[in-house]
Amino acid sequence: MANKIKLLLAEDEAALGQIIKESLETRDFEVTLCENGDIAFKKYQTEAPDILVLDVMMPKKDGFTLAKDIRAVDDTIPIIFLTAKSQTADVVEGFSIGGNDYLKKPFSIEELIVRVHNLVDRTKTQKSSEIITLGQFAFDFPKQQLSFMDEESVQLTHREAHLLFHLIKNKNQVLDRSLILNKLWGTDDFFTARSMDVFISKLRKKLQKDKNIQIINVRGFGYKLTV
Repeated sequence: MANKIKLLLAEDEAALGQIIKESLETRDFEVTLCENGDIAFKKYQTEAPDILVLDVMMPKKDGFTLAKDIRAVDDTIPIIFLTAKSQTADVVEGFSIGGNDYLKKPFSIEELIVRVHNLVDRTKTQKSSEIITLGQFAFDFPKQQLSFMDEESVQLTHREAHLLFHLIKNKNQVLDRSLILNKLWGTDDFFTARSMDVFISKLRKKLQKDKNIQIINVRGFGYKLTV
């Protein structure tokens, strides 16, 4: 059971959902089937799946909205969208909000399995090697830990870790304020902007042992991490 891929499937067509679930389970997957986006989000929080397969058109919360909610708290879990639509705009939207792959109905179970394995394997590889050197610090993104030279690691909060990760990815460039607010908080209103300022201050404090590291406030645009 420990080696099985845990897959969360959100599909409102009951018959299709059951067929996909049973087909995957015969191929040694562990599948949680949800009939709408609201249930899927709750199951995502409690089941800790390895990958999400989301139907775009669902009641209560559609696949795109569900993906946005999940991406607000989780940058790494792979997401595959299932859709009957084929318009370019839908494909673009799916990728722009954090989808990793797109499968148009009808599709073969074999094709879905290949895509699932590719994404899960890629994510595991990235996570296993995601220790980033930042000046005199080592940042273990999967474990959300920051260590200075040989000192004991400091545990970061989920949001601190993701904010630092994005600052590092855009090192020596301006990280757009609205973009990161929408990605991590789901909105860029005044109150979340003030909240991000607090997180930036916390990160500055945790990085202050290396005097070469700075997080610069670029007024009107965002923040820039320099080393």
